[in-house]
Amino acid sequence: MTSPGAFPRAIGRPATGALLAEGYTDLTQLDGLAEADLLTIHGVGPKAVSVLRAALAERGLSLR
Repeated sequence: MTSPGAFPRAIGRPATGALLAEGYTDLTQLDGLAEADLLTIHGVGPKAVSVLRAALAERGLSLR
């Protein structure tokens, strides 16, 4: 089981590592961030963004 703000495992290790390297340590920090901005991070692709969008929606949060 993952912690409430943890990144979903389904985004993969490269995307998780990329987000951590950019200073994002919690899923809730992505609320309101533009999808296009996420896609500029090396290691974060469309699949990861889709999974993150769904995980945020489950918490009542969203990407721009």
